[in-house]
Amino acid sequence: MRIWTVHPPRGAGDAAPVLVREGFSWGAFLLTLPWLLWHRLWLEAVAWLGLVLLLAAVVPDRAALPVALALQFLAGAHGHDLRRAALARRGRPVADVVVAADEDHALARLLTARPDLARELPA
Repeated sequence: MRIWTVHPPRGAGDAAPVLVREGFSWGAFLLTLPWLLWHRLWLEAVAWLGLVLLLAAVVPDRAALPVALALQFLAGAHGHDLRRAALARRGRPVADVVVAADEDHALARLLTARPDLARELPA
């Protein structure tokens, strides 16, 4: 079972609630910059790119691989947290927590517990 945080829509015109999984993000670990851009984390992508360029200029060649791996690990470990923070900045703070095996079951459990959100789902 996995833990999912629920970020409800801001208004009637928004899409369904966003569910963000807790835990390590393999996508953020393996392909950090595309993952950040895919999830519309623009500020984080610019900061990531700046940090990578800064470290490339400062870190000696021998230490480049361990530093890069550590940076990738940090991206994977905190990727979902960055996504939650960006959603909160956009007016969609964490409203609930759901435990379920996958995203579909989490949404079903959420709608069972909070039927008011079902009215706002697109048809």
